[in-house]
Amino acid sequence: MSASTSVWIERLKLDRFRNYEKLDLPLEQHHVVLTGENGSGKTNLLEAVSFLSPGRGLRRAAYDKVALAGGDGSWAMHATLQGAVGEAQIGTGLRTTTAGVETQRRVRINGAPAKASDDLLDHGRVLWLTPAMDGLFTGSPGDRRRFLDRLVLAIDPLHARRVTAFEKAMRGRNKLLEDRGADPAWLSGIEEEMVQSAVAVATARSELVSLLRGMIETAPHGTFPQAEIALEGVIEPMIGRGASADIEDEYRALLQRNRSADAAAGRTLHGPHRSDLAVRHAEKDMEAALCSTGEQKALLLGLILAHARLTASVSKMVPILLLDEVAAHLDSARRASLFDLIDNLGCQAWMTGTDQHLFESLGGRAQYLTVSAGTVAKAG
Repeated sequence: MSASTSVWIERLKLDRFRNYEKLDLPLEQHHVVLTGENGSGKTNLLEAVSFLSPGRGLRRAAYDKVALAGGDGSWAMHATLQGAVGEAQIGTGLRTTTAGVETQRRVRINGAPAKASDDLLDHGRVLWLTPAMDGLFTGSPGDRRRFLDRLVLAIDPLHARRVTAFEKAMRGRNKLLEDRGADPAWLSGIEEEMVQSAVAVATARSELVSLLRGMIETAPHGTFPQAEIALEGVIEPMIGRGASADIEDEYRALLQRNRSADAAAGRTLHGPHRSDLAVRHAEKDMEAALCSTGEQKALLLGLILAHARLTASVSKMVPILLLDEVAAHLDSARRASLFDLIDNLGCQAWMTGTDQHLFESLGGRAQYLTVSAGTVAKAG
């Protein structure tokens, strides 16, 4: 990790964010442990930090749902970030204008408006694991695709744009297919847009999976099981088998052959929007979905840690980790192993829990804070 820059938050300020009316929190270059009762606002702090990355944050909440209840709907988060290009002042939120509260969050970096939220990736990476992700292996393919795309985005900042371009073109094609009299030339034109974006998306996902496999095989695991990962879909098996132009030709032909079937179904039946991430417990040679809940949690943690190492290696920035209620369901040996693996990453990890004793094996490697009803204080 010596070749990668450590990224950490030196100060976090919140204004009308969730249950925080005002907060000004100075921090140290250590891990951050937040303890307190359920509903006190621990996860809200992690969500605030997650807005240092593009997208809707770790809860995937609509921006207007983030504001303080009873307020005017506006909110702001500001962080002093020590990162890859030195200190950066980063702010984001919803502003109140004469026309009302804006619906899209704005990002400012060092006082200047960012051209796009992707610009945040120039200053750091933020990765997270929340209890809502515990059902990833038994949930829908859509959940796993979103998880996979978040992993890709951490090492390929342009990935989100490709996914958006494909989905936009696909919606256009679906609309044209509703009209049985649509000009075939229009269909061919929009399918061409889909083809180029689809192959780019599938290629980026395949490259991530290949790199992550290598990291999983070589990374220290402690007491966490090793995962075997693979991509399932119509385009992914073609990647690496031939030139991109040949893959585009195959997918283009598939779209043309399936126009009638897709029109009847009311949607596009084949493409990267239907792909899935397959995960197996390597030692047991068992699908992750069939493993115990404890084994699934351990597999997911192993994946997140391997991806953090990969992100640091590729981006040259050690990511900030947000781990919500991560220690609650681990035995003492796994907790100690987890904390050692996190510490070896050289990252700033934010962890939450209801009981500070869960983090005893971290010792002096963390800053301990108590959260209560929208206030944060140094833990006793």
